[in-house]
Amino acid sequence: MAKSLKYSDAGVDLGVWNLAKKRIGELVSSTFTDAVVGGFGQFGGMFSAASLKTMADPVLISSTDSVGTKVKVAFETGIHSTVGEDIVNHCINDILVLGARPLFFLDYIGINKLIPAVAEQIIQGLARACKAGGCVLIGGETAEMPGVYSVGEYDLVGCIVGVVDRSGIVDGRTITAGDTAIGLRSSGLHTNGYSLARKIVREVAGRKYSDPFEPAGRTFGEVLLTPHRAYSPVLSLMSRGLIKGCAHITGGGFQDNIDRVLPGNCDAVIDTGTWKPDPIYKFMQDAGNVESEEMYHTFNMGIGMVLVVDSGNVGPVLKAPEIAGFEPRVIGRIAGGTGKVVLE
Repeated sequence: MAKSLKYSDAGVDLGVWNLAKKRIGELVSSTFTDAVVGGFGQFGGMFSAASLKTMADPVLISSTDSVGTKVKVAFETGIHSTVGEDIVNHCINDILVLGARPLFFLDYIGINKLIPAVAEQIIQGLARACKAGGCVLIGGETAEMPGVYSVGEYDLVGCIVGVVDRSGIVDGRTITAGDTAIGLRSSGLHTNGYSLARKIVREVAGRKYSDPFEPAGRTFGEVLLTPHRAYSPVLSLMSRGLIKGCAHITGGGFQDNIDRVLPGNCDAVIDTGTWKPDPIYKFMQDAGNVESEEMYHTFNMGIGMVLVVDSGNVGPVLKAPEIAGFEPRVIGRIAGGTGKVVLE
């Protein structure tokens, strides 16, 4: 008689998930606030909209993204505790640039085979970043798909929902020639450019992630896995009307992100000599023989967010204690043009 097949014979073990569910539930529930309706494990996450009544015209703002190929570094190093922070903070920044504060976050983990210790590390990072950003980790999905992902591999995707009063939306429409661009320091590569970064470090330079990167006093793996920074304190400056436009420097670098907030009659002229990129960028540029234009079109080069402010507000923004830890500095100006980003 032929063997009676079970789901586990196809590579999916529901028993393992049930064992991991309790710990995952504790981590997720640790982010809950009074706005959460119900508990962990329901078919959908419920969030009370009662707090929105205090707004004149609340607008919900949402975004979704993935950690991208940065997860490949996590696979090879066995360090999974930071990628959860990456996706939460990336998504927080994406809605922050429009003036939105985060309400709740959902994650999706597609994985070859659920390994409870790995899942717990990922979700610890998710929960840590959500709590730091005032955001509820309201739910998510972990899907075992051995036919899609190779052994030891997973993908990490997130979706965020935030809110802003319509009058407080920051979309760059008031930007004019004469305004100033202020850059906020990144914490590293954040979550972009890793396909090129990995190729340079591992293939071209022949380095292992466990090799020391002496300028940073850490290994290559540790440098590349530095968590994506969240710029949540910028919301305080927005509430005071100090920010005209805001760009999160992600995929596409300076050229493909700053132009998203520029009016059609303005250019952003960025002086790349006003800050010094982290040593890892010089290493990659030299080792990979990458042209400067390509570097600034691929990586954030040490600037994770750009704020556009009226020239009269430069002083208050640079001196604002909320963003002092991001080392704000003037990196350029807004000139008449056609909506382009010019690097000098």
